[in-house]
Amino acid sequence: MGGHVTGAVGALADELPGWVTLLRAPNPGPMTLDGTNTWVLRAPGAEHAVVIDPGPADEGHLAAIAAHGPVGFVLITHGHPDHTEGAPRLSALLGGARVLAVDPAHSIGGEPLTSGTTPDGGLAIRAVPTPGHTADSVCFLVEHGDERVVLTGDTILGRGTTVVAHPDGHLGDYLSSLELLSAYREVPALPGHGPALADCGAAAEFYLAHRRARLDQVRAAVAAGATTAPEVVAAVYADVDRSLWWAAEWSVRAQLEYLGVEQP
Repeated sequence: MGGHVTGAVGALADELPGWVTLLRAPNPGPMTLDGTNTWVLRAPGAEHAVVIDPGPADEGHLAAIAAHGPVGFVLITHGHPDHTEGAPRLSALLGGARVLAVDPAHSIGGEPLTSGTTPDGGLAIRAVPTPGHTADSVCFLVEHGDERVVLTGDTILGRGTTVVAHPDGHLGDYLSSLELLSAYREVPALPGHGPALADCGAAAEFYLAHRRARLDQVRAAVAAGATTAPEVVAAVYADVDRSLWWAAEWSVRAQLEYLGVEQP
């Protein structure tokens, strides 16, 4: 799950490496933007591709992914259903392809991903743990020759900002993950929703500034007398469509926890 539709968080990528293909799932919505991005990577001349985030269990979308086979393995950025629901069916369509995730519940036929895990696939792929949006969130740094990209899942979106999915997500972890990603300057970010961005590091810095500003707003709301997460949401997220306040409340609860404010 991502966040409400707003402008891009940085310059859009003019072009992507020729070994990157985007297949967008037909599940648009306020939390998924244009739909879940499934990324297919195939090193030049390689027999097998790598798939990142199968998306929902939509037969047409999964068939489109399978058409890019053979696929060596499938990688998962985090366990939310809009990224993982189609994984078992896709694995079957691909003849039992491995699905690799941090959370064993979303892994099929392989060991869970850990820091620095480098799956085989003709590309240099490194798992970069980035907890915060969820506890199991991971990004993937992928290199081929002098080209690099970072698959960011929902840690960084192509538009708008993401939620910290409290209580699974943790704001302190998220801020640390953004600081880590801020080092990837001028490396394109391929997000789980929205368009590809030209500079992962710049997007991470934008997110850090946004989170710090929100924290200041939450502090102010609490100082003004707000005592519950819904009261803080009403004060801080008044510019957000009320239909999305339930998601904003996740982030507010994470912010209040980070600030040490007791919650009912």
